[in-house]
Amino acid sequence: MPDNDSETKTDHSKVIHSICLYIYQTILEIQEQHPELLKEKYRNVLLQTPRHQATLLGKLQEGLNQAANQPTLLRNVQKFLQILLTPNYFQSPSFGNLMAKIRASTQYLVADDNSATSSQGREKAEGKRQKLFTDNNGSNGDVKPPLPILPEEVQEIDPAFKKDEGIAILLLDAENLQLDPDTENFLVGVCRYPLQIKIAFANWRTMGKQDAELHRRGYELIHVPAGKDSADVKMATVGSSIFVHYPTAREVFVCSSDKVLTHLCNTLQTHGLTVYSVCKQGPKIRVLNRQNSHSQTHSLLPQVEIPSLDKFISQLQEIITAEQNNHHHNWVRLSKLSQLYKNKYNIAITQVVAGHLLGKRARDLFLKYPAQFVIHQPPEQSEIYITVFPQLPSAEAAANPSTQPTAITTQDTASFTINSRADLEQSIVKIVKSLTAQSPESYIDLSRIATEFNMRYDQNIKETITRLQLKVKFVKLLHSCSALQVKQEGKVYKVAIASNE
Repeated sequence: MPDNDSETKTDHSKVIHSICLYIYQTILEIQEQHPELLKEKYRNVLLQTPRHQATLLGKLQEGLNQAANQPTLLRNVQKFLQILLTPNYFQSPSFGNLMAKIRASTQYLVADDNSATSSQGREKAEGKRQKLFTDNNGSNGDVKPPLPILPEEVQEIDPAFKKDEGIAILLLDAENLQLDPDTENFLVGVCRYPLQIKIAFANWRTMGKQDAELHRRGYELIHVPAGKDSADVKMATVGSSIFVHYPTAREVFVCSSDKVLTHLCNTLQTHGLTVYSVCKQGPKIRVLNRQNSHSQTHSLLPQVEIPSLDKFISQLQEIITAEQNNHHHNWVRLSKLSQLYKNKYNIAITQVVAGHLLGKRARDLFLKYPAQFVIHQPPEQSEIYITVFPQLPSAEAAANPSTQPTAITTQDTASFTINSRADLEQSIVKIVKSLTAQSPESYIDLSRIATEFNMRYDQNIKETITRLQLKVKFVKLLHSCSALQVKQEGKVYKVAIASNE
């Protein structure tokens, strides 16, 4: 007498095998006829190859064999399909037909297990099941059995498949907040469950081509009429029952900067879902886990890579050289250089300097590399000029004040060390002589001396006085220097070279 339990297990295995083959055939047909229903990362995968066939059938059979009853088996089928297919597929008649066939097949199995214990009953049920899965293809011979699953060929289709059956859902008020693909990927990294359902709400007549873009990225689009908070209200209505329509939902992103959706967040939390509030704050997206108040931010500004210091210096030299060749001037203003660099590399010189020389300004970089750059600051100007070291102006060119800055270069002072009051006074005298070279008896503002000192010696003059422990103010230091003359005009102090020098 045959073992009924053994035969029942055999029948169950045959049903699962048939279901797996049918689902696999359905996926191949979707890829061929409606590739837009496949998630983007799977559209160009050759699913019909032996390797991917073995992987798909192996993972599918593993998931369905674990189902102890029909509802669990149906949920596992849907979970598997959600890994591969966009939400639009689950609104299509094709999905309804597929689930109806699987449901009917598993009903025969249940009836067979409970009552049809005879050999004749099992054969009848098996015949109906075989007919069910062959009607769509014409003959059973059209469905090829899977190739043997080799261990090295069994790859994970998606890591989420081995986790529990929970999914994450994203609700987007598209009138209030826009999410680009990069931001969406950031949200995927925030949640613990796979983000499988994305729903966007808006009056799409006023949103330009955003509906086409979101549709391409797998969003289900819900249209709302024009009106204040119309999208919010619809989003709250749909979202408040999301745990009914998607019983496997575990996490929900509520994407809107409107506080009116706080009630929706509270409702979802009371049903045990982890809710993330997503809103825009300036140039950033802020994600708040309402369960533990943990907050994360994502910058909306494009991330620009800061070049290495060597590459940065080379880039600056190339720009200066090109500018010299284009305009036949050896010297380039720092402001012009900054503009050219920003236009070419989409990042500011100050950003690169800050990344490599914390707390320093752009001019400090050129002082730090005297072998590559030389800087000038003409009298009565705050603007500095830069040239590359191999192309210093000739004596004839430097003598022409119409095209060249007239200040003395700083390369001879870059290596000068200030260790005493005499060194400090000597350096100040040199600066005053440099800045008044064309008019030796003229006076210059105290602030210009301090600026030039900082630029030449890469240090603040007041900090230098403190370091030398001179216990004297800058103005009094100048008064005490016999080589200088100091006068006061209102609140401004001015300095010149003493007439006896």
